[in-house]
Amino acid sequence: MSAASVLRFTSKRRSLVAPLIGSYRNHYQHRSLSVLVASTSNGHNDSHSNNQYRFQYSYQTLAAIAAGGSAAALLSTSSSAVASCEKKKVEAPPVGDPFPLQPPKNKEVVGPKGIPSRAEQIRRLKSSSKQSDPSSDQYDVLVIGGGATGAGIAFDAATRSNLPSGLKVACIERGDFASETSSRSTKLIWAGIKYLASASAALLSWDLLTSPVTTVKDFYSEFSMVFNCHQERKYMLDKQQHLTNWVPIVCPFTEWNIWPPPFGHPIFSFFPVLAPAVFKFYDALSQFTCPPSYIMTKKEARTKFPQLSDQDIKYCAVFYEGQHNDARTNIAIALSAAEKGAHIANYVEMTDGIFDEDSGKVIGVKAQDRISGETFEIYAKNIIFAGGPFTDKLRSKEEKDGGTVPPAVQGASGSHIVLPGYFAPKDMGLLDYNTSDGRFLFFLPWQGSVIVGTTDKKCDAETLPYPPEEEIQWMMKEVEKYLSNDLKVRRSDVLSAWRGWRPLAADPHAPPGSQVSRDHVISKNPSSGVTFIAGGKWTTWREMAEDVLDKVLGDKAGTCNTLDIKLHGGEGYHKSLSTQLIQKYGVSEEVANHLVKTYGGRVWEVVEKCKPTGKQWPRYGVQLVEGYPYIEAEIRFACQEYACTIEDVLSRRTRLAFLNSEAAQEALPRVADIMAEELGWNKATKKEQIKCAQKYLAAYGGRIPYEDGVALRFLAHEDAMDMFREIDRDGSGFIDPQELKEIATRLGNPLDDKQLKELFRTIDTDKNGKISADEFVAWINAEQSKNDVKRYLHATATVIFEEIDTDQSGFLDKAELKAVTVRLGEDFTDKEIKKIFKEMDTDKDGKISLQEFIAWMDKENDKTGFRKLLASHMQDNNMQGAWLDEKTPKGVTIKRKYTNSGSFLG
Repeated sequence: MSAASVLRFTSKRRSLVAPLIGSYRNHYQHRSLSVLVASTSNGHNDSHSNNQYRFQYSYQTLAAIAAGGSAAALLSTSSSAVASCEKKKVEAPPVGDPFPLQPPKNKEVVGPKGIPSRAEQIRRLKSSSKQSDPSSDQYDVLVIGGGATGAGIAFDAATRSNLPSGLKVACIERGDFASETSSRSTKLIWAGIKYLASASAALLSWDLLTSPVTTVKDFYSEFSMVFNCHQERKYMLDKQQHLTNWVPIVCPFTEWNIWPPPFGHPIFSFFPVLAPAVFKFYDALSQFTCPPSYIMTKKEARTKFPQLSDQDIKYCAVFYEGQHNDARTNIAIALSAAEKGAHIANYVEMTDGIFDEDSGKVIGVKAQDRISGETFEIYAKNIIFAGGPFTDKLRSKEEKDGGTVPPAVQGASGSHIVLPGYFAPKDMGLLDYNTSDGRFLFFLPWQGSVIVGTTDKKCDAETLPYPPEEEIQWMMKEVEKYLSNDLKVRRSDVLSAWRGWRPLAADPHAPPGSQVSRDHVISKNPSSGVTFIAGGKWTTWREMAEDVLDKVLGDKAGTCNTLDIKLHGGEGYHKSLSTQLIQKYGVSEEVANHLVKTYGGRVWEVVEKCKPTGKQWPRYGVQLVEGYPYIEAEIRFACQEYACTIEDVLSRRTRLAFLNSEAAQEALPRVADIMAEELGWNKATKKEQIKCAQKYLAAYGGRIPYEDGVALRFLAHEDAMDMFREIDRDGSGFIDPQELKEIATRLGNPLDDKQLKELFRTIDTDKNGKISADEFVAWINAEQSKNDVKRYLHATATVIFEEIDTDQSGFLDKAELKAVTVRLGEDFTDKEIKKIFKEMDTDKDGKISLQEFIAWMDKENDKTGFRKLLASHMQDNNMQGAWLDEKTPKGVTIKRKYTNSGSFLG
């Protein structure tokens, strides 16, 4: 049976499911559907969820399963997830490599006041040279890595005193500042309540009797780390008020005794009773400089946190942690380093080490400016790697002959999701201290939305932020248990999702038997002379920088002064600044508050670039996208602050991609226009930049599950109920035949009387002439539905196979795989094709059969992006004719039955 016949047979069996999928897919790319979300009882108006970005996920699901004797799954959303722009493939680079970027050759843009431009920083870095005399032009310190730790080291070194002369400091970052781990945190400056609990659990274990000395040492090490976190948190919240704020966090208790206990220790089964005392002790570690913890009764909780389920709550304990915009804090650290004289630049990658011919030690690095494409050398007396979870990748370059290095850093991924702001009060979060798998899970208001995280899974670090769907589902399930029954967390409520990697470090050069650090690790390679630092937490970035410089510089370290210095934007900041901004420039209150908390005293430089809105109010500050406080002037100022790509602006200079991936896609064209003006891009460069940004943004999660290939994603009960309510137009609580017929017509694929009768009879199991909600949900989740969809997807894979097999041999070879990537506009390398072929050819006979191809399409792993490329093009064209017909040299055509006959819900 041909693929076309299989499709016709399968689709007929599923009674018009395929054309419904096709109709929806076609029109989903051009249209967004909005729904009204009622405000919760706290009166918090969430504009983010009532605008054009709130896609109706239920419609997509309905289209995928609507007309047939079954259907309970989504066709893989690789095409849906890229609906608003023409993304063809999300190509994940090799682990540890930077995101691909064609040098855009940006023109020079002046830096912020008192700070050199990025182009000037590059010129200064290129001036470094190897000299043999004491007046050498070498850098005293060269830092590789511009995350929080790396930028912090440069800032610290540039401000050291009590030295004969100041330190000459350089810092390079292969991507943007904070482009990896430092922008993907839970946004907390927290002092480690979890580590305090785990340390106590370890101290009170049987190990205290069997290994008392080791146990006490471990407890002291962990407790010291928590104490230091408190001191660093105090520094950030007191000294850097323009970047930080306190956030109260609720711990709801539904029982007085918890079993199994948190942290696996019986004493924590009484945590509901002990919590008030524990949190007061936690306050004391900060010398009571934080807002005091307190108890909230069930009645008070109903008022202050109305989203909480109050059915079983005994009481709530409330404590405080610090909060910040992590990417902005990192950028402020980097710009502070530049302001103090450090030569620091983003998008400069270390490509190799430079070795002394006699000693073999590393005396410099070969570097490439990824913006201009130029290569140059940088020489330094001391080199520090601060690459976070990618540190081992850097360490491999300190071996002269390309030898291997003992592993030191392992990545641990943590995923987060972002929900609409109405899920929590705008000024109060929640902590689930005892999740189903023992993790901590925070549920926090942030930037007008609610952030949920994090998960914890050991795996290799990657550059793209793609979050696994199973982790998104897990977080949704965990947060629901504390929320009111009236406030369900649906998959369509996920505005954005991302994953970051934190480094778990060990010292590969430590002598045998030495104590393993539970905090950050600093290690010097005696062969190369290079030092690396890894581990630690966002909160302790300053302490880590001080620590590593003291060890690297030794007697020549001088005095660390960072505790006394405000970061970039701190000078000129005061609490009335937003009011002054409104009065002078007529910007909206929301925009004024956002600008002040982002730029601090530097805000005047931003608003000077504001253009009139043409409205009576606000008079200035053209918003980048509706529902968010970001304005176009910020893009122009971001170019001065070393932003080089569209993704820099959408992910880190603003946080749109992290807050709402669909809003970021909507803003992308305007961002491209403004950056093209500022950076002098021609049409070709602008087009390439847009393409790169689209690829990166496609890796963020959103309302629609984004799965590999044609994997299935089944529905939650609430999503099915959304569909039921949409079909039940008269609100009777039942679906009648006419309503079922209308929804098929609105989907652009009407049912004839015979098809309607067959479909209705399938769903109406009690044969009473009407479909109840329970019957509808049962039909969607029937096992037969899943099997039918699976068969249909296999038929789809067969169509793809036949169109790749241009010589009609019944097998695929490497040349045909290569050809199809070219025909679809993506020329894969020979190495990638070889890897794909090896994965498919499971019987190792040098050719790929149809069965091998289908089995490969069913797999979830897709590091090369080839499956996404095939699936997205197949689905984008909705099986409305051969999707490769116009691009196929031999003109291979597969006739199909289906044509598009109307607009989705048109």
